[in-house]
Amino acid sequence: EASDEYKGLAKTTKRVWSPWLNHIRDEFGKLSIRQFDRPKIRVDIKRWRGKWKDRPRAADTGKQVLSRICAFAVSEGALTINPCEGLPNLYQNDRSDIIWTDDDMAALCKYASAEVANAAKLASLSGLRYSDLFKFSWSHVGSNAIEIKTSKSRGKRGAVVPITDAIRKLLETIPRRSTAVLTNSDGKPWKGFSSSWNKVMKDAGLNKRDLHFHDLRGTAATNFFTAGFTIREIAETLAWSEERVERLIDRYVKRDEILQDRIRRMDAAAASISAIS
Repeated sequence: EASDEYKGLAKTTKRVWSPWLNHIRDEFGKLSIRQFDRPKIRVDIKRWRGKWKDRPRAADTGKQVLSRICAFAVSEGALTINPCEGLPNLYQNDRSDIIWTDDDMAALCKYASAEVANAAKLASLSGLRYSDLFKFSWSHVGSNAIEIKTSKSRGKRGAVVPITDAIRKLLETIPRRSTAVLTNSDGKPWKGFSSSWNKVMKDAGLNKRDLHFHDLRGTAATNFFTAGFTIREIAETLAWSEERVERLIDRYVKRDEILQDRIRRMDAAAASISAIS
């Protein structure tokens, strides 16, 4: 916790990790660092993580924090290997192929304030992460792209999102009431967006569809593709693998193109048979 690596973490990360550091102290605090070089320590780690197996995402977060501690020990020469490496996550749900449809967005906008709707629309068009979206300011808007240092990389890397016509038109409709692009109804940067979002999702009945705000990044991928972006360009913009983008595009875009082509051929064949008869 006294290291530069820990001090450099985002405040939100520290808030999530702090309770886990206490759990790790309680479980492993009496062990010497050398005991983490034993292969059998992995059994102890899996058993400890198993305490939260009914909450797999929480259990995986605990393993992630312990892994970072062990990785730090490796970098300091105190350990030869990180015993957490190779331990599979308990939570396996992959939401990379989930997107919001036009009907979903229309249902949301029917119940949402202009401020909440703007956040959803901008997320679906830009693909910016939640944390980056709400620190997005007008100064990040260039003539051709949105450029912003990402929270994911702790400001070391930047997201460069080309400004499509749809993004430009949306930005033109958002009033400049603050340095932040997205503001609440008082014209101030958002605080408590989650509570407003959850209420709108419930009112619109979208909470039953298991849609999340971060699923709008998948929607952005399909929007980029229909705007003419290549798979590689989409992957670079969203910091995803090309395989992940290809899977999503195959499911939601190319599938429709294939079906439409089949319908056209079937209609043409039916018309031809009708003409002969």
